[in-house]
Amino acid sequence: MKKIIVMGVGNYILSDEGVGIHVIKELEKMQWPENVEIYDCGTTGILSFHKFVEADILIAVDAIALKEEPGTIKVYNKDDIMLSRVPMKISPHQIGFQETLFQAELHSHAPEVVTLIGVVPESYAAGTELSECIAEKLPEIIEITAQYINRYIEEYKVC
Repeated sequence: MKKIIVMGVGNYILSDEGVGIHVIKELEKMQWPENVEIYDCGTTGILSFHKFVEADILIAVDAIALKEEPGTIKVYNKDDIMLSRVPMKISPHQIGFQETLFQAELHSHAPEVVTLIGVVPESYAAGTELSECIAEKLPEIIEITAQYINRYIEEYKVC
């Protein structure tokens, strides 16, 4: 059976930067087959490398640095990420999602399917509350993520 890992990425204490964590907290309240793991990656980056290795299918939710309206939701596949078509956040002190995926691919341990659900943030203010714009979009982001989980469960017969 295929292992699906759904990963929330981001900094929970920087408002919309933590949107992925907010999504994960809601998904954890739902029932999923045992082969679906909901995982709070936070800002651990390379420290979550083992999850990239464990996953056959990886779904990540994160804020993305895209020059679009706040609340815009974009879905990217593994090729988009590997070919740098995704506007990832660059941090001088951490290795992020994209770099960790590159490392997994380099060592032939990358998941066969990767989906990134990216959300354009409105605010990076200190605090755990989402901006009003992103808070209003949260149910839609959760629904899109759940649809991908269910799609992969069906396509890959996870349960």
